[in-house]
Amino acid sequence: MRRLTGVLALLILLAATLAAALVPVALCRLAGPLALLPLALLASTLLAQRSLHEHVARVAEGLEQGGLAGGRRAVAMIVGRDPDSLDEAGVARAAIESLAENFSDGIVAPAFWLGLGGLPGGALYKAINTADSMIGHRSPRHLAFGWAAARLDDLANLPASRLTALLLIAAAAFDHEADAGGAWRAVRRDARHHRSLNAGWPEAAMAGALGLRLAGPRVYGAVRVEDGWMGDGRAEAMAADIRRALSLYRRACLLLWGLAAAGSLFALAL
Repeated sequence: MRRLTGVLALLILLAATLAAALVPVALCRLAGPLALLPLALLASTLLAQRSLHEHVARVAEGLEQGGLAGGRRAVAMIVGRDPDSLDEAGVARAAIESLAENFSDGIVAPAFWLGLGGLPGGALYKAINTADSMIGHRSPRHLAFGWAAARLDDLANLPASRLTALLLIAAAAFDHEADAGGAWRAVRRDARHHRSLNAGWPEAAMAGALGLRLAGPRVYGAVRVEDGWMGDGRAEAMAADIRRALSLYRRACLLLWGLAAAGSLFALAL
């Protein structure tokens, strides 16, 4: 019964989101081409490119300036695991893993669904992703009620997670401190062994590109979660590795917007 209630709640949320997103689209069509600019600005609020960079960079700064305590304070803002269980390498790995996964969930996926379905597509994706964040947990309280949100979020993120891995691999080819071949091999070998259907793809690509090992066993609250390792490099990550991951991330973002620009020009030419 709780699973059915969760399905109905999700459907109501998606219907309301779609209705709200269609209103500005309809108004812009009535107003003509000049209305495309505010519509584009509205759509851009669905993306979190700069915010993600700033939050992850603060972890590197915390480790560099405040040591382990500073790193733990900063990483607690972006991950759900217990920061007190992390050493300096664990803090650095957690920040890099968060960067890789949120690049997929928070930037590539919204851009993908915006490109495919316009503002309604992007808004529906964000509604699904937010619902999963709020109720799509495996806790006894949310397991049944959040089942639909979690499964739909997995499906919505499936194409973007694969695209994110490809973007990181391509970005590594333009970064002299990264290894595109290592990223490709890690994705092919390790991505499917992650406990998440989608997170393994960007995390494996990031790990292989930087010569690191990411994911693996970790602690959420007081619960130890077993997971496969992504990459076969060193597990002793440092603040400098977070900086390298951010450099790779910036290059991947440029490639993403290059793809978006090319797609827009192609659509205009049709």
